[in-house]
Amino acid sequence: MNIVIGFLSTYPPRECGLASFTSDLVNGLEKVQSKCTPKVIAVSDDRKNYCYDNRVIMELKQHDRESYTDVAKKINDSDIRLLVIEHEYGIFGGECGEYLLDLIDNINKIPIITTLHTVLPNPLKKQYEILKSLGKKSEKIVTMARNTIPILKNVYEIDEEKIEVIHHGVPSRKVQPREKLKEKYGLSGRTVVSTFGLISPGKGLEYGIEAIADVAKKHSDVIYLILGQTHPSIKTESGESYRDKLETLVADLGISENVKFVNKYLTIDEIIEYLQLSDIYMTPYLGKDQAVSGTLAYAVGYGKVIVSTPYSYAKEMLSDGRGLLAQFKDSKSLAECICYVLEHPEEKEAMEQKTLELGKTMTWENVAKQYAGLFSGLVQ
Repeated sequence: MNIVIGFLSTYPPRECGLASFTSDLVNGLEKVQSKCTPKVIAVSDDRKNYCYDNRVIMELKQHDRESYTDVAKKINDSDIRLLVIEHEYGIFGGECGEYLLDLIDNINKIPIITTLHTVLPNPLKKQYEILKSLGKKSEKIVTMARNTIPILKNVYEIDEEKIEVIHHGVPSRKVQPREKLKEKYGLSGRTVVSTFGLISPGKGLEYGIEAIADVAKKHSDVIYLILGQTHPSIKTESGESYRDKLETLVADLGISENVKFVNKYLTIDEIIEYLQLSDIYMTPYLGKDQAVSGTLAYAVGYGKVIVSTPYSYAKEMLSDGRGLLAQFKDSKSLAECICYVLEHPEEKEAMEQKTLELGKTMTWENVAKQYAGLFSGLVQ
C-alpha cells in the first residue's frame, strides 16, 4: 500500500526555484517507484491564478493568514500520512513568513519533515523563532550541505539526530558533446562562461561582467552568457531596473561582443544544454551565508569547472579541487580565477573530472531514493 506524502511548497507554473525543486523531487519519487504517492499543497501568491497539474490537491494562499489554519485542518482530514515543508522565508506570509507557524501548530495527526533552503548563521529574531519552531515540530530536518549542521545545532538548538543531509538533486540527461552544442547555439570557437537563474541584485552579476571585461583583454574569444529572466518579485517591485543597469554596464565597458543576455525562463533541457556547452560556470553571488544554490548544484551535476564567490554552499561543493573561489565583490579576483582555468587546460580537465564524480551522486533518482528511505522510516 502506497503512503501519501504531502509537499507544502510553491509549484509550477509559478516561476520559483522551490517550485522547480519540488516538481523535480516528486517526479523522481514516481520514477524510482517508491511506496510514496506524492501530493502537493501549492503556495500561491496574488499575482495570478495558476493552472496546476493533478498532483496539486490544495492551495495555500500565501498572504491570507486564515488560509494557514484552514489548510492545516484539510491536511488533518485528508489521507496524507506525512507532510514535507519546503522552507524558504520568502514564500510564506507575514513577517519573515511567520504565518507558517499557524499551520504547523494546527497539524496534529501526522509527522512533519522540513527541508531547509536557507540556513542563516545570524538570523533576525523572527527568523530564529520560525526555524527553531520548525526544528521542534519536525521529526526530521533536511539540509543540503554538511556545513550547516553546526549552525542548526548551535544557533537553533536542533537535535543532531533530527538532521539529515541530502544533496540538491540534478536532472540526468544524455547530452551532445560541448563543441556540437556550441555549433548549435552559434558559439563555435568561443570560450563560454555562463551563469543561469532568475536575475536579482543579490546575484552580483555586475562583478561577473566587470571580470569578463578584464578576461577579454587576454582572451578575446570569451563570451559570458547571463541566462534567465528577472525574478518575478523583483520585476513587480522595480521592473527591469537591475537588468537595465547591467546592460548599460556592458555598453560602457565596450564588451557587447563578450556578454550576451538570454532573457527568458529556461526549460530544464535548455539549462542542461547551456551548461554542457559552457567551459566555466560562474556564481558571483553576494550573500556569504547562502546554504544552497540550485544553479550551482546543476553545474556540479554536469561536471563544470566552477568559479564562485565563497558563500557557504560554494565552499562545500568546490572543496577538494572542484573549482576556484574568488573574493566577494571583487571582479579582479573573479577574472584571475577565470584566466587561471583557461591558461591551465590540464588542471581544468582534472577539476571537471572531480566535479563530475560528485555530480553523479546527485541525480534526482539518487536523491529521491534517499527521501523515500527517510519517509518510510517515519511512516509504516
